[in-house]
Amino acid sequence: MTQRSLEDLLQTVNPVELLRNSQEGAYVYPVVPTEFSNWKAEQVAWQKTAVLFDQTHHMANVYIKGPDALKLISHLGINTFKNFPLNMAKQFVPVTYSGHVIGDGILFHLEENEYEFVGRVPTVNWVQFHVETGDWNVELVRDDRSPSRPMGQAVTRTQYRFQIQGPNASAVIEKLNGGPIADIKFFRTDYINIKGRKVHALRHGMSGQPGLEVWGPYEEYLEIRDAILEAGAEFGITPVGSRAYASNTLESGWIPSPLPAIYTGDDLKAYREWLPAQGYEGFAGTLGGSFVSSNIEDYYLTPYELGYGHMVRFDHDFIGREALEALDKPSQRRKVTLAWNGEDAGRIAASLFIDEIPAKGLDVPISNYSSSNYDALLLDGKVVGLSLFTGYSHNERKELSLGIIDPSIDVGTEVTLVWGEPDGGSQKASVERPHKQVEVRATVSPVPYSSEAREHYAEGWRVVGRA
Repeated sequence: MTQRSLEDLLQTVNPVELLRNSQEGAYVYPVVPTEFSNWKAEQVAWQKTAVLFDQTHHMANVYIKGPDALKLISHLGINTFKNFPLNMAKQFVPVTYSGHVIGDGILFHLEENEYEFVGRVPTVNWVQFHVETGDWNVELVRDDRSPSRPMGQAVTRTQYRFQIQGPNASAVIEKLNGGPIADIKFFRTDYINIKGRKVHALRHGMSGQPGLEVWGPYEEYLEIRDAILEAGAEFGITPVGSRAYASNTLESGWIPSPLPAIYTGDDLKAYREWLPAQGYEGFAGTLGGSFVSSNIEDYYLTPYELGYGHMVRFDHDFIGREALEALDKPSQRRKVTLAWNGEDAGRIAASLFIDEIPAKGLDVPISNYSSSNYDALLLDGKVVGLSLFTGYSHNERKELSLGIIDPSIDVGTEVTLVWGEPDGGSQKASVERPHKQVEVRATVSPVPYSSEAREHYAEGWRVVGRA
């Protein structure tokens, strides 16, 4: 029997209704334990000592190899690839023909004509579709993220992937290596030694702190992990669980999960026919928040809104180039942090105990309850932006949101963030019904919010798009 496609599904339901009422449940970071110590201590460690992030399970890996590999990548990405030598990585951002973001992730140039992409499923699907339907002389191998709910079944990956981050990261890395390492430039790769093994290393920083990302064969996972923790013990290294992991982006400024902008347009019909109805873009996706529109295109975002405008290069032909060239760049909304008023956040928590119909629960440290969250930002009763990712930073003692806002609104302006869904909440499995909407005062703030990231992490792409 032919598998039902996303296009088939969308003939019967509005995509907004589909995603807002998904029965998929909460987005899960798989396999990695929720906490190793407690999530507050784990957050503090990435600013004060050092942490081990385990990125092995929640992202997909795609290996692209062949004479046309770079041509394919250049055709799909807004980035320039005129300077993409061996041992370099880029944040890879593909857009649709209308210039709206599908997703992003990290692209590695491993060997001649050989690349690896690491990121979320929407971008992986887009790349695979073009390999399978286009005339490209490439081979593709896909290693999907680990199952969210493995239900006791064994889980394997092609690679382990760890990050060693924080002020003491360099001391940990030198001890692992048995001495100083080569001066690896930002987003460049090299090798370090761990337990006599030659291990890939990328200069990177998820938490707004310096450090390395290391990876290698999955069968060496426990050996390398144990070696990192052993070497880092004297420097206060702390393994970070899945509960705290995603909250690091609140301080460093990356918006992880925009809605892939693929639900409309005749030029994307073939892609929707290729995508399965049961996939991330269909039944497995969720859309939440106080911002509700019947037009799915109101949820689409451009690279400029997400802080990727500096990556757009018109030195090559790529899907979406004409649309991005035609954009009025100064009118694009910009990426900001929203710092919640503490009293308002406290009232949301208190409502669970004192109100007959409470506010939508404010989980900590991650408050998102959908794979893509969109909460309305108001000024004088008018929608002026969107809150896209929300959670609590124990380092800053703040509930923070990453979002986008009209370019005329300055840092320091107080806006109103509407928390919770209308009409008592949608039918999503991840939403409690009934709940009430609450207005929260929020101050438009810089991105990254962490002063350490803003002042000392200037090489990074997270800083370039700051408010």
